[in-house]
Amino acid sequence: MLIGLAAGIFVGFAFDVSYPSEYSFYISMGLLAAMDSLLGAIRADMEGKYNNLIFISGFLTNAILAAALVYLGDRLGLPFYYAVILVFGGRLFQNLAVIRRLIIEKYLTKKEKDITN
Repeated sequence: MLIGLAAGIFVGFAFDVSYPSEYSFYISMGLLAAMDSLLGAIRADMEGKYNNLIFISGFLTNAILAAALVYLGDRLGLPFYYAVILVFGGRLFQNLAVIRRLIIEKYLTKKEKDITN
């Protein structure tokens, strides 16, 4: 997973990819959804529940759903992007809180184990 992330960052910086500015809002909502999927995958890995098929399908589905909601809201003149920000932003913070808790629990368990030895 980290190798893929590093490769993606390298490709992003190595190639000059541009897109029309009118798509920037859709892309940013898709990125928010993708970041939610990434943190969800890290959380699942730390809990021992990671499944690559679930990660890839969730990653693509979340990004497409976010972009579709923003597009539909744009066409209807409704701010559907608020729903995307609320849901995926909330899940980002929730996943980050669980990851933080798991790291602290792992640290405390290791510390207690070291003390008993």
